[in-house]
Amino acid sequence: MAKEIKFIREGIRSVFIEEYLKNQFQRADYSHIEVSKTPLGTRILIFANRPGIVIGRGGEKIKAITEYLRDHFKLDNPQLDVKEVDNPDTDAQIIARQIASSLERGLNYKRVANMTIKRVMDSGAVGIQIRVSGKMSGEKSRTDKFMQGYLQHSGDTADKLVSKGKAEALLKPGKVGIQVKIMTVNIEQEMKQAKETEEKKAE
Repeated sequence: MAKEIKFIREGIRSVFIEEYLKNQFQRADYSHIEVSKTPLGTRILIFANRPGIVIGRGGEKIKAITEYLRDHFKLDNPQLDVKEVDNPDTDAQIIARQIASSLERGLNYKRVANMTIKRVMDSGAVGIQIRVSGKMSGEKSRTDKFMQGYLQHSGDTADKLVSKGKAEALLKPGKVGIQVKIMTVNIEQEMKQAKETEEKKAE
């Protein structure tokens, strides 16, 4: 039971750490983190589209964040590394934050969603869904979904192969929530290739 409680506490702490870093590095097009234990302490790998902003001039930003994580979250010797996202146009968290930023600049949400879908699909995605909820205009809140391609919505496949992101835009009528799901792996094609590989081995 003690191990289970420790595991749960570690998971909760990781969630709070991710939320803190997401708020700190919005301008850096923050994506996500990977937390792992090492013999030297706790390693936190930060994925972002603009790693230079995460590091800061002369590494000052990353040093300040490291100290805060050690003192506030009681991490054992936190070691922060930064990695640039390979394809930001298929990273759901980055896309969600970019949509929120566009809405805050006054752009029409339908136009932003449709342009984003085209960019994401042109970047190699198999499918995408964008959900925008809140007061975009007028008095009533509304929820609009924009979809294209194939997207797995549940099960183990969705957990492993679908990138998910959330962001909020602060507009004059109120707060607007953005949810993005992106799938980049064609399951049918992967299964077909795997089957062909097995058949060649059997020959």
